[in-house]
Amino acid sequence: MKAKKRVVTSGASASASRTRRRPTVRRVTSAIVPARPVAKRERAASPAGGSTVESVVAQPPASVDLSVDLAPRRGGLRLANPILVASGTFGYGIEYGEVVDVERLGAICCKGTTLKPRIGNPPPRVTETPAGMLNSIGLQNPGIDAVLEKYAPLWQRWSVPVIVNVAGESIADYVEVVRRLDGVPGVAGVELNISCPNVGKGGLQFAIDAEAAGAVTAAVRRATGLPLLVKLSPNVADVRPIARAIEAAGADAISAINTLSGIAVARDRTRPLLGNVFGGLSGPAIKPVALRIVYEVSQVVDIPVVAIGGIVELGDVLDFLAVGAVAVQVGTAIFADPTLPVRLVDELAVECARRDLDSYRPLIGTALPRKPGPPSVKGVEYRP
Repeated sequence: MKAKKRVVTSGASASASRTRRRPTVRRVTSAIVPARPVAKRERAASPAGGSTVESVVAQPPASVDLSVDLAPRRGGLRLANPILVASGTFGYGIEYGEVVDVERLGAICCKGTTLKPRIGNPPPRVTETPAGMLNSIGLQNPGIDAVLEKYAPLWQRWSVPVIVNVAGESIADYVEVVRRLDGVPGVAGVELNISCPNVGKGGLQFAIDAEAAGAVTAAVRRATGLPLLVKLSPNVADVRPIARAIEAAGADAISAINTLSGIAVARDRTRPLLGNVFGGLSGPAIKPVALRIVYEVSQVVDIPVVAIGGIVELGDVLDFLAVGAVAVQVGTAIFADPTLPVRLVDELAVECARRDLDSYRPLIGTALPRKPGPPSVKGVEYRP
């Protein structure tokens, strides 16, 4: 997607953006409206593009503390709120600048970035599925040097932290990209996408092998002092040993989860639909899997867990907090409603006020057992 020249920041620019027509969205959800905060009414286009639909959005109370630190062991990666946007769904942060006040987000995880430019996979590369989508973009990006030249100067002017998502096919690739990021103004942290083929192990993904996941994390840790998040793949039988290896190797936080592997069949049913055959499934369809993994990982690591997977409303955010996440990333839903992440910030504050909470932290871990429970691989779901 071509970046727009004009970005929305705070002050007059943000005010001007609010006067523009909102984009068409597929659904309008109502916020939880308590008795105390004053509500305002907003109008959004109906999914069919006809008459507008009115929803009530509560004004967030300023007294609720939504701040969170994703790297407490390393001098901190402090965010104003726990609502982030996921890599691959928000470009490099400026693409949605005409419709979203990016400064109000907790953080931006930018598009996956590699050492050299990548043209991506052959088309078709995207298809809708029931309650989600399959994508096989193939990490199309201009390469780290172009990213730093074009986007880092803009990031430096923003107050919202930008976390650069990094991908590679070897440990050396990851290390070199991160070295070029180290010390760059505007770069607040790094998120490793380890769901990439490891050419050193015959194409086996780093993310599905604890040893490989730990090795790439440790190598990157030695190469930078930047806060380091590592993104888990759900395409494994037991994610807990991999999460432990990543923590032991020096990661500051874990992101969970990346997409699930899937395919679609062409309409004539003579071949797979996607040009690359396999794609990554995302959207509401994967939420139960993401919840399960966040639930399991939160019980075995002491570093923060950032949840990703099927968030479309406040209830989804609350669910992930309950199973141990300290923050969330909104992804696929942004394509339908780019304003959703900012709205969730306000709705979370309103919900805290409704519960007489001055912070959202009491909402974290409420569904976790007192002692670590048996993992899903034990087959407990099949017991009579």
